[in-house]
Amino acid sequence: MKRTITLGTFLVLAAWLLVACGGTNESALAGSGTEGTTDSSLDTSYENALAVRNQLALGTLRLEETDWPVTAEQVPELLLLWQALRGTIGSGASAPAEVDALLEQIEGAMTVEQLAAIRAMQLTQADLQTWAQSQSLNMTQGSGLGAGQRGSGRDLSEDERATRQAEREGSSSAGSGTSQALVDAVIALLETR
Repeated sequence: MKRTITLGTFLVLAAWLLVACGGTNESALAGSGTEGTTDSSLDTSYENALAVRNQLALGTLRLEETDWPVTAEQVPELLLLWQALRGTIGSGASAPAEVDALLEQIEGAMTVEQLAAIRAMQLTQADLQTWAQSQSLNMTQGSGLGAGQRGSGRDLSEDERATRQAEREGSSSAGSGTSQALVDAVIALLETR
């Protein structure tokens, strides 16, 4: 337990050092002035657009199918940043500025071509739902998916139950459990490099 707290604290501190010492974000220079909580080069103004965090995560996974996958040189920095983001959002007590700073650093660690490819994907809630279904996740959005399945959680592990609970409490933009699973998938991808 103490080691986990120490590792988590280390990851958050390391991420803050990256934020404080980080160079100019190339994607911010390429700028688009789009809506969102960060000064992101990703567009969130189109219908059913994913939040920047989910666009970055799902887009990073989909980059594997393009000419611009994450490179071995990018992995150390991106892995550290995604782990810090997971720790920050997982704590439930993170300030939006902390999350925004990490998202900006993630964008800064990616190439202009990678960000342009993600932007061109125009990822939506339907894309996230398709990914969640491919991972056997149950997204809940209002009274839509997942409704009426109260008794089906008996065979789930503690983690799966926690994920389902978080999904039920998620916003209409995407269940927080699904967002967490998406971040975990990016981390798993980066750890295989």
